[in-house]
Amino acid sequence: MKAQDMYIHLNGLKLYAYHGVLPQENRIGAEYTLNLRLKTDFSHAAENDCLEGTVNYAEVFKAVKEEMNIPSLLLEHVIRRIASRLLNDFPAVSEARITLDKQNPPMGADCKEVGVEATFCR
Repeated sequence: MKAQDMYIHLNGLKLYAYHGVLPQENRIGAEYTLNLRLKTDFSHAAENDCLEGTVNYAEVFKAVKEEMNIPSLLLEHVIRRIASRLLNDFPAVSEARITLDKQNPPMGADCKEVGVEATFCR
């Protein structure tokens, strides 16, 4: 038996960060929700029940958290930076789909969240 596509998911990551164009966003910050889908071949890990041969999602979270701690004006820039870090630090990852949503954005509207999504490949 052979799997055709394999993905590791990290969904609903809650992080507090300081991204935004408005000065108050950089001072007060906001809560963000991040979802990741990482394409990788974890067939060796699946067959042998060992961490070798897969991507350690705790290490992925650590890298994401470090990137989220760097203030940026635009969410588009944040997810590009996260993707670059993940593709650089985890050679087994061939593709990263990232969604990043800002909760309760300060835009003068009753809005639960705004966000961006992109898929990055090697």
